[in-house]
Amino acid sequence: MLTDKLKQLIRQSYKAIGENLSNFNPRKQQTFLIAEIAKTLAGEYSKDRKIITIEAGTGTGKSLAYSLGAIPLALARDKKVCISTATVALQEQLVDKDLPFLKQYAGLKFDFALAKGRQRYVCRQKLSHAVTTDSPQAGFTFAEKPKATDIRTLNAMHKALNDGSWLGDIDSWKTPVPHHIWSQIQSDKHSCLKTLPDHQHCPFHKARETMEQAHVLVVNHSLLLADLELGGGRILSAPDETFYIIDEAHHLPKITREHSSASVTLRGAIDWLTKLRETGDKMAKLIKSQRAISPALKLSDDCQDLLIEMQKVLTFVDNNASLYFLNNKNLENKSLENKNLKNNNFNNKDEQVYRFDNGIIPKVLKNWAEDCFELSKKSLSHLNKLYTALIEAVKDGDCQMYLAEPVLGEAGFMLQRLENLQALWHMYAKTDSDKAAPMARWLQKQDPTKNSARHDYLLCASPIEVGFTLEDKLWSQCEGAVLCSATLLALNSFDHFRFQAGLKSNDGSQYQQVTSPFDYQKNAQLVIANMTNEPSAIQFTDELIEKLPKYLEQGNSSLVLFSSYWQMEKVAQALRDKTKLDITVQGEHSRQHIIESHKKRCDNNKESIIFGTQSFSEGLDLPGHYLNNLIITKLPFSVPTSPVEQAQAEYISAKGGNPFMSLSVPDTSKKLVQACGRLLRNEMDEGVITLMDKRVVTKRYGKQLLDSLPPFERVFEK
Repeated sequence: MLTDKLKQLIRQSYKAIGENLSNFNPRKQQTFLIAEIAKTLAGEYSKDRKIITIEAGTGTGKSLAYSLGAIPLALARDKKVCISTATVALQEQLVDKDLPFLKQYAGLKFDFALAKGRQRYVCRQKLSHAVTTDSPQAGFTFAEKPKATDIRTLNAMHKALNDGSWLGDIDSWKTPVPHHIWSQIQSDKHSCLKTLPDHQHCPFHKARETMEQAHVLVVNHSLLLADLELGGGRILSAPDETFYIIDEAHHLPKITREHSSASVTLRGAIDWLTKLRETGDKMAKLIKSQRAISPALKLSDDCQDLLIEMQKVLTFVDNNASLYFLNNKNLENKSLENKNLKNNNFNNKDEQVYRFDNGIIPKVLKNWAEDCFELSKKSLSHLNKLYTALIEAVKDGDCQMYLAEPVLGEAGFMLQRLENLQALWHMYAKTDSDKAAPMARWLQKQDPTKNSARHDYLLCASPIEVGFTLEDKLWSQCEGAVLCSATLLALNSFDHFRFQAGLKSNDGSQYQQVTSPFDYQKNAQLVIANMTNEPSAIQFTDELIEKLPKYLEQGNSSLVLFSSYWQMEKVAQALRDKTKLDITVQGEHSRQHIIESHKKRCDNNKESIIFGTQSFSEGLDLPGHYLNNLIITKLPFSVPTSPVEQAQAEYISAKGGNPFMSLSVPDTSKKLVQACGRLLRNEMDEGVITLMDKRVVTKRYGKQLLDSLPPFERVFEK
């Protein structure tokens, strides 16, 4: 329960914020959110399920709301607050603006830190080794030979790290660092260990010390999931000691699915497995102990057996490649030993992807998967024993660090690869439950490279649904959680998101929709254009070219959103030739350049037009006079082109459902709300939204999509 003292503290903090924030207007939506978040996390609604999901419209001030609703309670109960976001922009806003302001004026004593993944930091020892050896190539496995500019970068980094002008994270380095260079000097969990004296002052470990002292951590969804995958509390604070704020929560299910997937190139894996035995032998020689003999021999034997099984899989795929990766029509009269190898699942015009129907793979491949899983599991265990023994040898002084360092780094690469290999074969060996969605499993053909004249094959697997993962690793383990976004409802219901995120409606979890304080009726007009053609008609593009100039006259700062690059470019070129309009097109310049140029033109009272695609419909902030005319050329339906999306649609169909109504329409509803959300960013903003897709008035789902939008004044053209 919230004590009267804590309630009073929150009220005083909110009042202090208002007194020091320019143009601050107390908003009932914001105070309501603060109270609901605080009561939920305090256990007033449910002592066992302290979870609230909130859709907070633009302008509600949700970052201040969840900060004041969670931080005072966390401080009082000695808990941590972990704020997880999907974008760097929001992380920067929280760390550089919102939290410093709150700390300075709210009367709350707390420390905060931005937590990044280990691989965002340089390893001091690796960097030192790279610049102090006679050749930067020595002791490293550079994928590409360092150029003179790369060597200068390494030396500059080393100097800056030593004189304290650089904290050691890649994000704060002044110029882009080539991946093939950074991958050799970044911190990794296998060789950059705090227990080793030479690594105790590495930037990553110094950052972690700061994190341990912080009351509030700001992370991204990927780092949060990485911690949960390790059991929670290994990178971040322990779940049962943490209040989680999941901002931009609509991204969480997709990122969770991506994080839970695995892929392996067959020929590539065989190449590095061939070198694995050499790595084991190097470690055994350095350890100089009898206890290294057994795991080294076992690693060699199991690795050899794993290579044999992997070669069987590669030969099988090679032999059936002409059947997997040919046009469907050529397969109608062909037969394979297993009926599950029907190739009717291509997802691009080059026919480079084959998806197994319903996730069911040939029996012979499943048998090999089971063997590969067991052998990769054993190999991983043997290599871990050698790795631990070598670490102990260094600690005991039986092996010099400069000798162990390159071998530990090499072993680290191998351990990560083996972990991924084991995960992939586990998903292929697993028998799917009849009561749950199957695993999506597919093959992807890769073109020959400069190192190989033959095709390789990417073997992939991913869960279709990840709600159970989030429930198992997060919701059932955490002290409390707040999930929020401006777009969580689909068709005015939490059901779609709830299912994706593994939440329930009857277990004590709370749900709130908080509308924006904006006066939509007064400030914005939604125009449904009178279009002759539907977007699927070949004449649609020509109609856009004909009618867009009229709608561009509705404002002097316009954003036109398209569903495809080719259509956007064709329309832009036609209008440039026909009307001489000055149009800025996404892809012709960087996003930052486009926005800066647009704002400059608007500030100089010049007309400015941006053409963009889906990525410009989310996270683009153009307040006030920077945007007063938003045109959406087509409803943002997305075709299920990825193997995972196809597998999900297939699963829904198999259960008798309608994938279009179950997946496509709810997803489009959220995207349409996001797109319309570009127009009004502040309470004083005004403008027009034009929707040039007649399906909102001709299709059954059209009314549902319109009804899910804010209550703009609607105009249906005739």
